[in-house]
Amino acid sequence: MNSIRQVPSRVKSKRTETNLGAEKEQFDKQQLASISKAINSTETPVKEKHARRIILGTHREKGAFTFWSYALGLPLASNSILSWKFCHVLHKVLRDGHTNSLQDCARHRSNIRETGVLWGNLHDLYGQLVALHCKLLCTKMDFHMKYPDIRPNLEASDEVLERTAGTNIDNVFQLTVEVFDYLDCELKLAETVFRQLNTSIAISTTTLGQCRLSPLIQVIQDSSQLYHFTVKLLFKLHACLPADTLQGHRDRFHDQFHRLKNFFNRARDMLYFKRLIQIPKLPDSPPNFLRASALAEHVKPVVVIPDEEPYDDDPEPLIEALDIFDKTFGPPNGGFDERDVQIDNLKREIEMLRAELEKIKAEAQRYITQLKSQINSLEAELEEQRIQKQRALVENEQLRMELEQLRQQGVETESVQANFVEAEKRALATELRYTKLKEKHAELVSSHAELLRKSADTVKMLSATQQTQEEVARTKQQLAFEVDRIKQEADMKLEEQKFEMEKLKRELEERRTELLRVQTALQGHLKSGEQLNSSLVGLQAEKEVLSQKVSEREAELITLKNSMTAQEASLQQQRDRTTRELGELQGKLKEKMSREEQLQQKLLEEQFSLLQGTVNEAENIIQDAVAKLDDPLHIRCTSSPDYLISRAEAALTSVDGVKKGHADYLRNMGDAGSLLRALAQFSHLTADTIVNGSATAHMAPTDHADRLTDNCRSCGTRSLQFLRDLKSKQSLSQADPAAVKLIIQQILRLGQELRPKGMDVRQDELGDLVDKEMAATAAAIEEAVRRIDEMMNQARKDTTGVKLEVNERILYSCTDLMKAIRMLVVASTDLQKEIVESGRGAATIREFYAKNSRWTEGLISASKAVGWGATQMVESADKVVLHTGKYEELIVCSHEIAASTAQLVAASKVKADRNSRKLTTLQQASRYVNEMAANVVASTKTGLDQIEDKDTMDFSGMSLIKLKREEMESQVKVLELEAQLGNERIRLGELRKKHYDLAGVPLEELSDDAGFLKSEPLSPTPGKPTIMKKPPLAQKPTIKRNSSPFR
Repeated sequence: MNSIRQVPSRVKSKRTETNLGAEKEQFDKQQLASISKAINSTETPVKEKHARRIILGTHREKGAFTFWSYALGLPLASNSILSWKFCHVLHKVLRDGHTNSLQDCARHRSNIRETGVLWGNLHDLYGQLVALHCKLLCTKMDFHMKYPDIRPNLEASDEVLERTAGTNIDNVFQLTVEVFDYLDCELKLAETVFRQLNTSIAISTTTLGQCRLSPLIQVIQDSSQLYHFTVKLLFKLHACLPADTLQGHRDRFHDQFHRLKNFFNRARDMLYFKRLIQIPKLPDSPPNFLRASALAEHVKPVVVIPDEEPYDDDPEPLIEALDIFDKTFGPPNGGFDERDVQIDNLKREIEMLRAELEKIKAEAQRYITQLKSQINSLEAELEEQRIQKQRALVENEQLRMELEQLRQQGVETESVQANFVEAEKRALATELRYTKLKEKHAELVSSHAELLRKSADTVKMLSATQQTQEEVARTKQQLAFEVDRIKQEADMKLEEQKFEMEKLKRELEERRTELLRVQTALQGHLKSGEQLNSSLVGLQAEKEVLSQKVSEREAELITLKNSMTAQEASLQQQRDRTTRELGELQGKLKEKMSREEQLQQKLLEEQFSLLQGTVNEAENIIQDAVAKLDDPLHIRCTSSPDYLISRAEAALTSVDGVKKGHADYLRNMGDAGSLLRALAQFSHLTADTIVNGSATAHMAPTDHADRLTDNCRSCGTRSLQFLRDLKSKQSLSQADPAAVKLIIQQILRLGQELRPKGMDVRQDELGDLVDKEMAATAAAIEEAVRRIDEMMNQARKDTTGVKLEVNERILYSCTDLMKAIRMLVVASTDLQKEIVESGRGAATIREFYAKNSRWTEGLISASKAVGWGATQMVESADKVVLHTGKYEELIVCSHEIAASTAQLVAASKVKADRNSRKLTTLQQASRYVNEMAANVVASTKTGLDQIEDKDTMDFSGMSLIKLKREEMESQVKVLELEAQLGNERIRLGELRKKHYDLAGVPLEELSDDAGFLKSEPLSPTPGKPTIMKKPPLAQKPTIKRNSSPFR
């Protein structure tokens, strides 16, 4: 000792730093060795001593930083067994490690979740377990981070749970749901483990089965506490909310209860769990949350962990400490000295203290186990007492029912006495049972006192142990730094023991609380027994009262008979008086009824006068409308067929309203309100229909105008006749607006006939129809090109010489024309898209087309015309090649295509920007189409000249008379052909007029034959497109700007 004290302070500080560094290095080595031994790829369970060293390491460094620094380097993604053991060790660290371990683990939550997702996506048995365990660990960390008052080992008292839940019922509801989710994760993991054990050859006695079963010890500990939390929270919710609201919570709890009970029963039957953990038994049925008193019957399930395997400490730290001491001061001189002796003495003392500590620990553990077993037996006895209490309550209820029967059968005194004797016997039996309960309570009190004494002895032994440890600490302080490592190892041991003793103290405190609750319940039983005794005394008193009441009732019966006679006399007098009063009241009632009839008649007259006033006003309105039919100033007024149709439909609705109001008035003439309102609306709408019908007739053709005017006049006449019928009481019931309705329906039909036929297509369908027609045109052109190629190949096979040359020239020119038309359609489509995108603004494409419906219909008509012309040209070319057609048909088709493309260009050009490049491209494509059409005409005429045989006109051999005859015959033929040409031109004009009529364009809008139509009938049946006058060949068609409908 003296030699150590004489060491210089500089040497001491250097040695201290060296020792601290060596200590840190040794701690890291131990943690690394424990982690590598606990978490490996061998299919064996994790040894408890390695897991305990890791947990003690978290308490020493007050966190799990060192654990995670090594755990992050583990190859979790390469081996499922390694990941399974990692989850097991992490679960133990969260439960039993330092409180700061939760925050350290929460920082790596994403790594845990990614590991679970990785193994969950792979088809591996251990991978499925790893995914479920990772999900459980993430749920556990989230729950305890949100509720820090509840420790990760879930050992929280009822006061802590109440404080965490709070008084806000929403918070209690949310906490209950999260506890349900927490318990679901625990049960899913356990069920998956058992399911894999059933499908594999592993059992609980093999290392393969134990590797899967070992993490379920923590699951059992968590599940028992979560079950207790759930019961407490559900009782609290049922105390504040209606039972129907919590039906889902009850169903979910019942499901978890049966799953948890099945899990505990299966685990309890396995040999592996019997030596490691004592699993509690759950009741046969779940608690009844609808009965508040069932909370007192709930018993908290307690999990008991028996003595663990001995902790085999290695003497390595002491040896390494001596090595460090020798390196610092050098080896001793000449064998043993005073320091060696002291060190040996300290070693022996430490070994002795360690042995004593182990004995004390084993003794304390044995006492705790005994106490827990006694508490369990007491709980079983208490449960039996509760059952007896229930039986006593049932018997008490039966006694009450029998007492009620005794009250109802007060006349039968003898049967009452027999029942009372039987009740006394049952009461004596009940008193005997409660006497036994009192004796049992006395035994429980004595056993509780004995438990308290044993607990006090345990506390004394613990205090003696702490004193011994303090003496060891003082002895180690007298030594120098060479035994500092030994001191720290002892401190670590003491810290572990303190942790375990605190845990035991908490368990003892919980047992004391439960015993107090048992005492309270027994006192309640005693009070209920006293209440039964008092109820028996009350039964006897009630029996006496009943006998007294019987005698009193007999006396009252005699009194009632006497009073009945007197009451009959008084009733006869009252009957006579009532008869007189009834006669007076009937007279007053007749007077009142006559007065009410007068008022009712007056009301009917007032209602009819109101009806007459309304009818007069309606007649004035309709007469004014009829007068406008002949008013010269009204001739300038015009209206559209659509507006006339809307007015006529509204008038038809008002006629139905008048008919209903008329029927209501006939049923109840005291209320003419509905008829008056209907007449006002009818008069205005009918007059509006007449006026607008006349205005529409001003713009209609003569035939339609005359019929429409006559119907409007007839509508006014019939309406006035109907109103005149309403004015008279005699004809009021026969008044019928059916004739008016028929005339308005005729006006409606005329309005529908006058509507433009292009309106058959809805406005919202125009946009789709444009795209369909453009696509159909492009498809028709592609089909035409394909057919021309086929005809070219067929002509080369079938013809030769001049005919082949003519056919090739015509087909080549048709192919060039089709390509030009295809370029024109593409350019028109691009320009159309540019117009829509620049002009629609915030509206959709459909809305733009619907807004510009006339322009859209022109596009559709032009597109149809181009496609039809291409198809007709291919058919004509086919006929010419096969020598079944005429060359003139090709020329006409070329002119028709030129006109149709001109219509398409004009329709696209109307709304385009004058400086648009795509407009320039479209115009160039149009000129190119005209050129190609001219080429087709030229090729056709050239071929016609080559093929036709022309006779030379030789008139040298004819005489004058013969020449004159031939001249006259030629003139006759010319006149016949001119007449035939005139007839054909007239027929062509009539055909075009009919076409314009079908297209819905009035003839007066056609200024000349050079313009094209505004719209084409959008009927679903295919037909020839709009006919236009052919422009000069190879020239741009002339279109009048002021008559174009596409602006």
